[in-house]
Amino acid sequence: MVRRLRRGDYLRNIEPLEMNVMQRIREDLNECLGTKLKVKANKGRKIVIENLAVLEETYPHVFVVRVENKTSPCQRVSYSYADIITRTVELSHPETDEALFPWLNS
Repeated sequence: MVRRLRRGDYLRNIEPLEMNVMQRIREDLNECLGTKLKVKANKGRKIVIENLAVLEETYPHVFVVRVENKTSPCQRVSYSYADIITRTVELSHPETDEALFPWLNS
């Protein structure tokens, strides 16, 4: 006998896993507050922006970085943790170019 999953069953099973991943990303980012990061953001239509930024704040659903540009010296940009999960935004160490979340790729 095959048991069909209802919509509620599916959501109940997957939500805690997603929240644990988001919590882990937030905890890892909290350890990096005030440090310089390399931010690579996919803006769509084959536009990819790479900047050096300083992680300023983390909130329950978003984090804020201060981008260091020659054109605008103090620009603040916010990204969601879902952007990291979907790889729309990639964070790495500026010196080594090593990914900040290597456990996410596996």
